[in-house]
Amino acid sequence: GIASVVAGHPLDTVKTRLQAGQGYGNTLKCVLTVYRNESVAGFFKGMSFPLASIGIYSSLVFGVYSNTLRFLSQLRHGDLATTPSLTDMTVASLVAGVLSVGIGTPVELVKIRLQMQTQPYTKESVKLKSTVPGSPVYRGPIHCFRTILQKEGIAGVYRGNVAMLLRDVPGYYAYFIPYAMFCDWITPDGSISPNPFSIWVAGGVAGAVSWAISTPMDVVKSRLQADGVYLNQYKGTLDCMLQSYQNEGVKVFFRGLTVNTLRGFPSSAAMFLGYELSLKAMKRCQTETNP
Repeated sequence: GIASVVAGHPLDTVKTRLQAGQGYGNTLKCVLTVYRNESVAGFFKGMSFPLASIGIYSSLVFGVYSNTLRFLSQLRHGDLATTPSLTDMTVASLVAGVLSVGIGTPVELVKIRLQMQTQPYTKESVKLKSTVPGSPVYRGPIHCFRTILQKEGIAGVYRGNVAMLLRDVPGYYAYFIPYAMFCDWITPDGSISPNPFSIWVAGGVAGAVSWAISTPMDVVKSRLQADGVYLNQYKGTLDCMLQSYQNEGVKVFFRGLTVNTLRGFPSSAAMFLGYELSLKAMKRCQTETNP
């Protein structure tokens, strides 16, 4: 999880600015604008909270997925070692996607608020809060979380949870299944398990596919969660979708598609490689300790 955050956060910041910000144009212009205005540090805004919490989040997602697969194998086939079917992987992916929202929503909210708090808003029709747009609202992730909780309550902490659910349920389906398929396809015949290169490639491809499919609802989630730093424009998921469509057309739901897909490869490649190598290391440790 930590490997994926480090590998993907700079492009995640660019993606969030493109989806929820104003005046950035295309991906290259956004990168140059962030660098010119905020230097390299601007790409790492909001990284500390995901970095601190990603271990729990990744453990939940991968743990729920793998244990659901084992449960289904035992239930349907009576053997934990049975190769999971497509149906088993589908159910496990959907369960992991649903449960991930519980932890993931507050983490994403804090990350996006910190990424967006220096974004200048120019809409004169929207009544801004007392904080001057472009100046920091939050001193850090803990202050951000505490401020949201005090001002908006639990509902505020879970702002964007419906959009995230609609993003993650199909997203994890398009994440775990392509990974398993590509791993199987790339792994040479006769090998017991895929080699690190196969894991890296399969994880990267799965991440790119998953994020490409998830981009439309990711745009809605980003806008909902960024809304509230200086203004409150959207009443909910459907209102955000309608307003976005009315103001910018259908193309708005594909904002950040390129950078999302590009970011998905190194981020997910690092995630799956770290996961598989960690499991192998721990199993080897257990074998050596208990021969």
